[in-house]
Amino acid sequence: MGTLLDLILPAACAGCDRPGTVWCAACAAELGPPVRVRPRTDPGVPCWALSPYSGPARRAVLAAKERGRRDLSDPLGRALADGLTRLRSERRMLVLVPAPSRSAAARQRGGDPVVRAARAAARWLPDCRVAPLLRVWRGVRDSVGLTPYERRHNLRGRISVARGGADFAALPEKAEVVLVDDVLTTGATARESVRALAAAGVVTRAVLVTCTA
Repeated sequence: MGTLLDLILPAACAGCDRPGTVWCAACAAELGPPVRVRPRTDPGVPCWALSPYSGPARRAVLAAKERGRRDLSDPLGRALADGLTRLRSERRMLVLVPAPSRSAAARQRGGDPVVRAARAAARWLPDCRVAPLLRVWRGVRDSVGLTPYERRHNLRGRISVARGGADFAALPEKAEVVLVDDVLTTGATARESVRALAAAGVVTRAVLVTCTA
């Protein structure tokens, strides 16, 4: 219903409800530059966030995830691209690996908003591609309401790399790999994702998220 209403009603800023724009300049200014964060569950690589999980950034992430606001993919992707430009140190191929989402959640949302934002970011960056390599096993619960320990236990060993796919086969040997996500809460998803990539021989340089809780 939310998606249908967005198609019928005039656009409003996802951050402040200002009419006539998807994402206003004032709300865009709330995202970035990236700040180093240290989650409770250390993924073993540097973690960076564009904003705390509050205010316009939080509302935009929720709109993209829960209300199907596909029109936010471009502005959120642009914010990720700006952050990656600041963090990028070498002129190697940049590969963005979206953090995995449960299949059921992705279906309910009409697709994965993290993948959409990553693809939008890649369009702004030279020598950049998106590789959705990670998969979540069946039986993983929604993390909402779980304690940090329960989040770690819920995901432990249940994220893997789709090695047989075209994205993995075409992965450049010396690519600069960055894991991207919308929210970093405890770091459990980031740690298991980095671990799964390492087990497949893929070295993750950093984690970049839109918001940190």
